[in-house]
Amino acid sequence: MARKNGRRRFGWVRKLPSGRFQASYLGPDGQRHNAPDTFAGERDADRWLVQVESVIMRHEWMNPNRAKVSVQEYAERWIAERPGLRPRTVHLYGWLLTKYVTPHLGAVQLGQLDTPMIRQWRARLLAAGVSESMTAKAYRLLRAVLMTAANEDRIIPRNPCQVRGAGSENPDERPVLTVAQVFELASRMADRRYRAFVLLAAFATLRWGEITALRRMDIAPDASAVRVAGAFVELPGRGLVYGPPKSRAGLRSVALPEAIRADLLAHLDEFTASAPDAWVFTGQRGNPLRRGDFNPRTGWKKAVADLGVPHLHFHDLRHTGNTLAARTKASTKDLMARMGHDSPRAALIYQHATTEASREIAAGLSGLVERERGGGKDDDDGSAGVLVPVG
Repeated sequence: MARKNGRRRFGWVRKLPSGRFQASYLGPDGQRHNAPDTFAGERDADRWLVQVESVIMRHEWMNPNRAKVSVQEYAERWIAERPGLRPRTVHLYGWLLTKYVTPHLGAVQLGQLDTPMIRQWRARLLAAGVSESMTAKAYRLLRAVLMTAANEDRIIPRNPCQVRGAGSENPDERPVLTVAQVFELASRMADRRYRAFVLLAAFATLRWGEITALRRMDIAPDASAVRVAGAFVELPGRGLVYGPPKSRAGLRSVALPEAIRADLLAHLDEFTASAPDAWVFTGQRGNPLRRGDFNPRTGWKKAVADLGVPHLHFHDLRHTGNTLAARTKASTKDLMARMGHDSPRAALIYQHATTEASREIAAGLSGLVERERGGGKDDDDGSAGVLVPVG
């Protein structure tokens, strides 16, 4: 009941000059709060106060004034205060926010966001020609920001990012080279100093930033292993920034196959300075290698075109190496360690997506068919050759 003995037990209701009614109440913070909308009748205002009182009694009340912060202000603060983000990740989040989120939703207050508004924002991005992959990245960022607002800061009652499938990406299948193609690609590098660079990317499954950050002391004396101790990221306005690998699991030691050790040792002898902290791979002036130096110096585009895979990206070498490693039937844990992943998700993908595995399944199915057909020939009911469904 909103009234007791003729007096309102919780909150206040007053009639406005317009004839509508305004409800207000004293919140747990000691401040007076007005309902976000006015009501056509006094009973409607009473019912709203009853609902608010119930929320307060369940200790679920959220200060509506805090939800007045704009999406842009809260998201920028979220990025700045997020612990452990690498410089490249901070740059990416800021770029996604500025490019795709704030132009559409930046001025909206958190408390005004709802799922239909999020759905319309996503539809506008796609209609404007933004790729599904980039739209999914922007959506995942906004979802993470609002998850903090709902679950940790308790500014909004729930995360409005509830659009089914909006955060999923379905990128095109990337090419996987054969072992012979990897060595042929390495031999096609216009500058011999990058032959070992290609081989390490494929057979040690190292990321670009991890390879360019290698120093002589990170290579075992017999080139049997390589230690990943850091990585370079290239940031606009700051150039190359050295820091930790992409994840905690990125700090690792990777055993190298014997087939590429001689190439790596030859590279160290010919192209790497003798100091223990000398960079293994360098640009024209002996500085750490930058992406802008790689393509023109190595003739990458011509090499991959001559190889018959003109759309091959450098990162596809790591993809190739991970696929080859999975074909050795290594365990999920071992694949995770080699790839430098904290989560088993990527390792499981490679384990279940190899061509050999697919061929083994196909061979197994063929065996089932043959056994069914073979068994049918001995039957007396004339059903030879008919496949019987197996429950």
